Amino acid sequence: MALYDRVALIGLGLIASSMAHAMRQGGLCREITGHARSAETRATALEIGLCDRVFETAAEAVKGADLVVLAVPVGAMGAVAAEIAPHLERGATVTDVGSVKQAVIDAVQPHIPAGVHFIPGHPLAGTEHSGPRSGFATLFKNRWWLLTPTDTTDPAALARLRGLCEAMGANVDTMDAPHHDLVLAVTSHTPHLIAYTMVGVADHLRRVTQSEVIRYSAAGFRDFTRIAASDPTMWRDVFLTNKEATLDILGRFTEELFALQRAIRLGDGDHLHEYFTRTRAIRRGIIEAGQDTSAPDFGRVAEGATTTGKVRER
Repeated sequence: MALYDRVALIGLGLIASSMAHAMRQGGLCREITGHARSAETRATALEIGLCDRVFETAAEAVKGADLVVLAVPVGAMGAVAAEIAPHLERGATVTDVGSVKQAVIDAVQPHIPAGVHFIPGHPLAGTEHSGPRSGFATLFKNRWWLLTPTDTTDPAALARLRGLCEAMGANVDTMDAPHHDLVLAVTSHTPHLIAYTMVGVADHLRRVTQSEVIRYSAAGFRDFTRIAASDPTMWRDVFLTNKEATLDILGRFTEELFALQRAIRLGDGDHLHEYFTRTRAIRRGIIEAGQDTSAPDFGRVAEGATTTGKVRER
């Protein structure tokens, strides 16, 4: 059943392309329009049938749309909102898929005209791949989609957007923007920063040991490299716009790291064993919550297979 008549996707990367596939598969909208800055991306979107129509400007793409999805880097949200504002249909809903919420609200909300609903959102799903060809319809299946409505959000518009997210397979929850940014600093942003750092250290070491770091990479390091392969523009903007929460959690991480360093230096095996036992329980909790699998390969697609279903949270 169509929940929206026309959905405009502004930005045609992994999340937007997966939304397009999921909406088409479920018959959740009647028409999909799109916009991307790159002419090559626009051509690809048309070639693979991602959108019914693709436009050179975001302003053209949103005309007549009753749902507009901002799927651009967080740092570009304000400029895009300013461009599309005069062309938004009264009664339409504008949402986004950014990993940071308070900064998006601050950048977008001032441009939203009266009569248009703005409901920030964040699907906790992704892979290390990007671009219009990277999306697939099941990306959001059993993943969380967080919505951060404001005090003025219309309940009917919120219910309608929630229905769309759920119809694409997602679990939906709502929370306020500051709390979202703190939670994501723990579960996504700081882990990504740590992964980037570890891969950077390994890259430095690789120059000393030639190619051994790459040749003998164990599973843990391979996971770091997968995370560190994520879109650099997106993650640059995440850290610049969720600075306070990320620095807070990074400080706590540093304190924990110092405690582990001390335990290793002093040979305190009891402390290490107790610490690892507690952290192991977190992994079990994630599996029990259905957010990953206990399979030996951690649910990864076998080498040589397609990336479809290779879901990783952000």
